[in-house]
Amino acid sequence: MVNNFIKFVLISFITFSLAGCTFIFQAGKRSDAQKIQELSAQLDELVRSKGLLEQKLGAEIDDKQIKLQMMEKGLVITVVGDLLFDSGKAKIRSEALPLLAKVSAILRDNMAQFNIGIEGHTDNVPIKQSGWKSNWELSTARALSVLHYLANDQGISPERLSAIGYGEYRPLVSNDSSDGRKQNRRVEIVILPNITKVKGDSTGAHELKEPQENLK
Repeated sequence: MVNNFIKFVLISFITFSLAGCTFIFQAGKRSDAQKIQELSAQLDELVRSKGLLEQKLGAEIDDKQIKLQMMEKGLVITVVGDLLFDSGKAKIRSEALPLLAKVSAILRDNMAQFNIGIEGHTDNVPIKQSGWKSNWELSTARALSVLHYLANDQGISPERLSAIGYGEYRPLVSNDSSDGRKQNRRVEIVILPNITKVKGDSTGAHELKEPQENLK
């Protein structure tokens, strides 16, 4: 899939959206060709990282505790929300800490060149008695709980981390069944290529950022 994507980039105009940033490339332009080459290298590294995660997290994947996917936004580690949190709560369950610790160790020790986005998602059941104003607040609080755990308890550099809550508005499947709602209650840990805004550029375009050698 990645190779086909690269070939498509080389022969046409594309817009590649990643973590809210938009890359607009023009085939044949030298600066854009360099950006495409850099992006290609990072995509290849993400594929290698996916293989490493599959190797180290094979048991958890087989048990359907987590799911790995290469998506447009990056390499996504999906954890079912019911594993991490009790209903209506944003405190990480103690039973989930070993799983998160194992994922964190890989992100810290083997994938330090990448930034990490944490996304919280809920089902569409309205908030009633848990004290949250809406599912937005709950999903955001859950994403932040994971972020603080990665930074404070697992030693991942805070500069690499970001968090966002989408509430019920980005479901994976229909919420019409209990199983569907369970799948939609999730936290996604997204492994992101390093990107930075081009200096002096007011168009909103972005370029890839060189990996930081001193990240721990």
